[in-house]
Amino acid sequence: MSADDRRDDANDANDANDVDDSEATTLYARLGGDAEVRALVDRFYDAMERLPEAATIRAMHPRNMAGSRQKLYEFLSGWLGGPQLYIEKHGHPRLRRRHLPFDIGTPEATAWMRCMALALDGLPATVSPLLRETVQSQLGQVAAFMRNRPGDSPG
Repeated sequence: MSADDRRDDANDANDANDVDDSEATTLYARLGGDAEVRALVDRFYDAMERLPEAATIRAMHPRNMAGSRQKLYEFLSGWLGGPQLYIEKHGHPRLRRRHLPFDIGTPEATAWMRCMALALDGLPATVSPLLRETVQSQLGQVAAFMRNRPGDSPG
């Protein structure tokens, strides 16, 4: 395969999201921007509310999860390369520190990722499977880092 063919293949992969690469270099834009990040968060928390295997992590949240939904939306907006909404309102996320009051081990990280995988499954068809897998993999690293249970923490 020539260098031109490889370049064309790379361009085809970028075109898979129906977004002009010059306009959408961030994951935030490639996923669909504000509306899709908000929808992703809603699908995530909807899954958390209905999945029996998510009951433990659901119990870590307040009864009314509107605030939790808003904070995750704000965090993901910035984390994905969009507006830094969380930082503007709350300062540095300090994710691990903010989650220390909760007993988080591998089962909780796995349940969180199960909810997120279902949420990612709802992305529009214009989002390539590779992009979805990339986001899921990166969020999996974040979920693993949140583990704080003695003997089950990331290191």
